[in-house]
Amino acid sequence: MNTGQAAPGYEPRGAAAGRPGAADPDAVSELEAACAAEAGGEAGVPCTAEAGSEASMPCTAEAGREMGVVAAMAGAGPMTCRAREVLQRVGDKWSVLVIDLLGQGTLRFTELHRAIDGITARMLTVTLRGLERDGIVTRTIHPVIPPRVEYALTPMGRTLLDTIGQLVSWTDSHLPEIEAARAAYDARHPAE
Repeated sequence: MNTGQAAPGYEPRGAAAGRPGAADPDAVSELEAACAAEAGGEAGVPCTAEAGSEASMPCTAEAGREMGVVAAMAGAGPMTCRAREVLQRVGDKWSVLVIDLLGQGTLRFTELHRAIDGITARMLTVTLRGLERDGIVTRTIHPVIPPRVEYALTPMGRTLLDTIGQLVSWTDSHLPEIEAARAAYDARHPAE
């Protein structure tokens, strides 16, 4: 049950604390510029900090220094682009579900695909490859005909189970409230 109280030691960050942060589009743009600068962009050379990004921003070392100031102001602490990449991977909706399921034990691709409602085979493949690349999931191919492929969490991947389990449990326990809030919002803001 949600008591409305924050967990001990919790400090709101970004927009939740009334400061510019991750919810602030300008801060996100500056973070992307800083990431590009960290990746070795030269001053004034247009580049994108994120694959698939539509907007291009000039990469400069100055942008990286400015982003450090923005991150400090937002209470975000030092956030490297590499850390942001990993957070994007483990925080992705499909990754969360895959990690939660693999927390119950080793599973085959088809078992994962059946258990995750709405995921395509292609998206599951991409998700598993990314998690394997980050050292969170292992892939074992058994030399039988047809080949049997199993996925399991690595010891490092298992360290995510408590955190992800709490997130999944929170979501399950608050679905009625979330659905009611969505219905109320949609009633106040009809589709245009």
